[in-house]
Amino acid sequence: MAINSQLVDTRLQLVLSEGQDAEGNILYKRKTFNNVKTNATDEQLHSVAQALAVLQQHMLMDIARDDRSVITEI
Repeated sequence: MAINSQLVDTRLQLVLSEGQDAEGNILYKRKTFNNVKTNATDEQLHSVAQALAVLQQHMLMDIARDDRSVITEI
């Protein structure tokens, strides 16, 4: 039994710092960009995220790539 994994969806997430709560914990906000090309490189996504970060109200804390694959038996 052979298994095949096919990448079907990629999303780019910007993790932003929204400030702190009453206890001093950092509050995070995520902005997700859907329909990213699945063949986009990490370097390309990083460049886009940096360009988008300057347009945000809050400070960029992290950049995440979210890939979704379908696993099938062949």
